[in-house]
Amino acid sequence: MTFEQRRSLRAFRDYIRKTLDPTYILSYMAPWFREEEVQYIQAEKNNKGPMEAATLFLKILLDLQEEGWFRGFLDALDHAGYSGLYEAIESWDFQKIEKLEEYRLLLKRLQPEFKSRIIPTDILPDLSECLINQECEEITQICSTKGMMAGAEKLVECLLRSDKENWPKTLKFALEKERNQFSELWIIEKGIKDVETEDLEEKMETSDIQIFYQEDPECQNLSENSCLPSEVSDTDLYSPFKTRSYQLELAVPAKKGKNTIICAPTGCGKTFVALLICEHHLKKFPQGQKGKVVFFANQIPVYEQQKSVFSEYFERLGYRVTGISGATAENVPVKQIVENNDIIVLTPQILVNNLKNGTIPSLSIFTLMIFDECHNTSKQHPYNMIMFNYLDQKLGGSSGPLPQVIGLTASVGVGDAKDTGEALDYICKLCASLDASVIATVQDNLEELEQVVYKPQKFFRKVESRVSDKFKCIIAQLMRETESLAKRICKDFENLSKIQNREFGTQKYEQWIVTVQKACMVLQMPDKEEESRICKALFLYTSHLRKYNDALIISEDARMKDALQYLKDFFSNVRAARFDETEQDLTQRFEEKLQELESVSRDPSNENPKLEDLCFILQEEYHLNPETITILFVKTRALVDALKNWIEGNSKLSFLKPGILTGRSKTNQNTGMTLPAQKCILDSFKAHGDHNILIATSVADEGIDIAQCNLVILYEYVGNVIKMIQTRGRGRARGSKCFLLTSSAAVIEKENINMYKEKMMNDSILCLQKWDEAVFKEKILHIQIDEKFIRDSQEKTKPVPDKENKKLLCRKCKAFACYTADIRVIEESHYTVLGDAFKACFVSRPHPKPIQFSNFYKRAKIFCARQDCSHDWGIHVKYKTFEIPVIKIESFVVEDIATGVQTLYSKWKDFHFEKIPFDAAEMSK
Repeated sequence: MTFEQRRSLRAFRDYIRKTLDPTYILSYMAPWFREEEVQYIQAEKNNKGPMEAATLFLKILLDLQEEGWFRGFLDALDHAGYSGLYEAIESWDFQKIEKLEEYRLLLKRLQPEFKSRIIPTDILPDLSECLINQECEEITQICSTKGMMAGAEKLVECLLRSDKENWPKTLKFALEKERNQFSELWIIEKGIKDVETEDLEEKMETSDIQIFYQEDPECQNLSENSCLPSEVSDTDLYSPFKTRSYQLELAVPAKKGKNTIICAPTGCGKTFVALLICEHHLKKFPQGQKGKVVFFANQIPVYEQQKSVFSEYFERLGYRVTGISGATAENVPVKQIVENNDIIVLTPQILVNNLKNGTIPSLSIFTLMIFDECHNTSKQHPYNMIMFNYLDQKLGGSSGPLPQVIGLTASVGVGDAKDTGEALDYICKLCASLDASVIATVQDNLEELEQVVYKPQKFFRKVESRVSDKFKCIIAQLMRETESLAKRICKDFENLSKIQNREFGTQKYEQWIVTVQKACMVLQMPDKEEESRICKALFLYTSHLRKYNDALIISEDARMKDALQYLKDFFSNVRAARFDETEQDLTQRFEEKLQELESVSRDPSNENPKLEDLCFILQEEYHLNPETITILFVKTRALVDALKNWIEGNSKLSFLKPGILTGRSKTNQNTGMTLPAQKCILDSFKAHGDHNILIATSVADEGIDIAQCNLVILYEYVGNVIKMIQTRGRGRARGSKCFLLTSSAAVIEKENINMYKEKMMNDSILCLQKWDEAVFKEKILHIQIDEKFIRDSQEKTKPVPDKENKKLLCRKCKAFACYTADIRVIEESHYTVLGDAFKACFVSRPHPKPIQFSNFYKRAKIFCARQDCSHDWGIHVKYKTFEIPVIKIESFVVEDIATGVQTLYSKWKDFHFEKIPFDAAEMSK
């Protein structure tokens, strides 16, 4: 597709948005759209309607880089029945669709009368040629299930989106054929402009229906202006953004070409400062030269948000903007995308991987790098890996030019510093990592900044825990019994971990039981059958102990009812899977206590005092201001679900409409939120629509642009000084408040220390800003040289692969699975096993979420074939033409055949055996 075609598609997108329901063509776009994108478009339609779904569809479509997508889009329109839209796009002539606008306007005005007078099933056969087949089916279904008026409403919606130029006349014909009185109102011989309002009123005077007419809201958004970039004036470009004096102040050092860390409060518009710097940078190049900018965002929601912002701002200026994240990297040619675009938004690991494999030869390809949330540039974070490459190039005397570096953050942090001197050293080290010679803060325009960003009042609420905890007593007894059962078959059970002073219902106990469980997996005995029996039983005992401990943690911060439900769900899953004697015994012990636990959890005297105080805060704040918008931060996903259930079941909090926001990664409890789900909840919250309180884990405390809130509650939630500033910064509205609610004096003390460290950080920054710039640069250079020396001296030699054959045993039951000699590596990161012998060791079941990724089609999950085990070993896929298993090393114990020593690995990269590449010819033999 040419640039002109892409530009034209963007220019005419308003017509497409008003016409296309993208869910009708998604099945035809499968080669170009990922499953999660399809899910998000579907969710957008369900939540906001076809027009918003079409907006999202076009955004994703215009970001595609693969060959053939434009032709594929046209073919999809043709197959689905969008003949008018197909013709308009192919010829870039939308006059026929434009002429339909007056009839759409008339139908909107007559919609109430239409709904009351029309029987859709009578006229649908004649209108079918003007609609999509799926629309006809949906209208018929709605008429059947919800009635004729609902069906008529759906018919109006479909006609308003119809791209068939003859639909107004066809509707007239269908109405006259049925002798429907509405045909007198449907005047098509003369256009809507010629129809006097009085004429309509006269024809409708016998009706009691009120007509409501509402124009579409004006587009407030750059991306929704349908004119071409060349037709947009400077005023149009900048109208949505008001540049403030403090933002210009923050941009000054970077505009002078200096590597800069911009440190300014959350909500002040640092991203817009980055836009100003980026625009200045790109425009400074003389004729014949071009700049190339890369913007890094840590999290996928932040990446999506920033890619949208940069695209909206710069594409109107004629620059090419694109983005690559971990979700899209496998399907796109990274090198070509970087070469062919002016601004690239990336998740940082993408660049780390492509520098490592040589796809991108060096950072010299870029002229400006911008790091969002740059305080993360430390240790082995991808930001630091990128800057290691930069500093190696700088200190190694490379002739290639280096890009300018900009960092954005609300807090540079101070690490473990105990005084200003140590804080200075920490901040200097961050500057050295980013090669920054300037820390830009607002100094001359503080008054203006304080008018925009409001620092919320902070309140500490120390709440007492339950006086007595019968629930904990019962669960603790079950845990002691389970530990005793484990000791019967393993006398050293308690000594398998060195962690001391463990207490039920604590993170320390979680650490202890995880260590013990790993030790149990590599226990060895002369009798291998006995070893299998003992190891499997210990696996089950430790798994149950972890669940009991989780439940106590939930009960401590939420209701006993929520903790009990967590356990009931767990035991329900146990019963649904393989159910051996050990599990039957453990389940029976739990069920014997279930009635007592149910009784305790329903007892009003066992209410959690922390929840009572939380309820009081919410009632008080929403009474003072019913329009209050709240973010409630909690530690775990389980607590997110528990507090949502508590709010929804609490009649005192019926005014609240809770939404939840958690991370995407998989945990022991669940698989996290999908990206579409995250985006839907954020959009809804920003619009103050379906939710007025967001319950969130740490995913919401950094980077994501959340609506202005006037109440932030930290529920047993505390971290370092950076986290404190980030979470507090979510409360941006005037008069906002921030509550820390805890039963622990240590938590309050930690937050007080964070507040002290924030002052120490600000004092240290002011001190550094007074240094002579040459002296500061010299200090930074010395740190860089020292750090490079340490880094180089610590570089590990590449481990020599162990060529000795080894066994893989099931981590749960120790059943033999395969030899390493039979393992083959596919595309450097996926591991399969050759031979029919392995096929007899596992069973497969259909995958709950089959999906295509890269060259793989995930079909099924595979499990240990032992009837009393069924441990999860991995997945079954179709790879090109081959049906093969793909195993995960964390499901196995590795046993050395010669010595019998058993070892656990959590990642394949840590297991240094001779890795033989997958060979299709070998499979055919």
